[in-house]
Amino acid sequence: MSDLQNLLQHRILVLDGAMGTMLQRYNFSEEDFRGERFKDYPSSLKGNNDLLSLTQPQAIADIHRQYFEAGADIVETNTFSGTTIAMADYNMEHLVYELNFESAKIAKQIADEFTKANPEKSRFVAGSIGPTNKTASLSPDVNKPEFRAITFDELRIAYKQQVEALIDGGVDLLLVETIFDTLNAKAALFAIEEVKEDRNIDIPIMVSGTITDASGRTLSGQTVEAFLMSVSHIPLLSVGFNCALGADQLQPYLQRLSNETEFYTSAHPNAGLPNAFGEYEQTAKEMNVLIEEYLKDGLINIIGGCCGTTPEHIKLIADTAKNYKPRRVNVLA
Repeated sequence: MSDLQNLLQHRILVLDGAMGTMLQRYNFSEEDFRGERFKDYPSSLKGNNDLLSLTQPQAIADIHRQYFEAGADIVETNTFSGTTIAMADYNMEHLVYELNFESAKIAKQIADEFTKANPEKSRFVAGSIGPTNKTASLSPDVNKPEFRAITFDELRIAYKQQVEALIDGGVDLLLVETIFDTLNAKAALFAIEEVKEDRNIDIPIMVSGTITDASGRTLSGQTVEAFLMSVSHIPLLSVGFNCALGADQLQPYLQRLSNETEFYTSAHPNAGLPNAFGEYEQTAKEMNVLIEEYLKDGLINIIGGCCGTTPEHIKLIADTAKNYKPRRVNVLA
């Protein structure tokens, strides 16, 4: 924690870009997702990107390498769907520990390579903890508003397993991201605190929510300020926003967040908004111009990219971030 806090006092740190966008470039087939180990698996596996850490580890390592080469200080593990809840879609709940452990190991190995090559620029690995495909606050059935597809305790247990595996695999920090329901996030944070207490360790935690539309609220209805209040009981490294919106649409919400919090702030927006085919067309140059407005206004301590972003986007952002001072934060001793 102290290493990261020291760096954040002096410069803006750069997070990587999208993993999924990069994996799409490989155009992996069902057979590629299966590999030799899962060639006879009864479920369809195409689309299970987390599984590629086991069946195509070289591709995952290469993507991490490209982001570090582009100037990223922190890369995220390939574990966005790494819970028993999300893996139930592929009948792979039993693989969750291994998926997280191996994903963390791959990312850490590449991070260590880069740190060793240039000890003056330490590289870090953030364990990516996604929101799952269930929501604890809302009913999936409009005819049964009281119904919940999952409980807080089920989320807590699933997240705890993921967190333990990520830490065992060597991550430097944990990123609870793309939060559309803060109750899910609170379960993840509760699980992290349990693991910290069980193991008598401290590990930095980043929290990143998602503003889902022009109303400026999360899917579960919270404003920026309510979201911040809901997670501020935990000693966080940073709080921020990612996904759903492009850099220009996200800026006013980052401004409000920056005004209200004493935590460091982060952002990893999408490369604009998707077109009719779900593709992100905003170029690295176009996105960089918008990101630079964050930096000019002193809103940000950690900056990266989400859907549609690539090493090309991150390189321009990293080069631009060098020219600006980070948002000032009064760190309590």
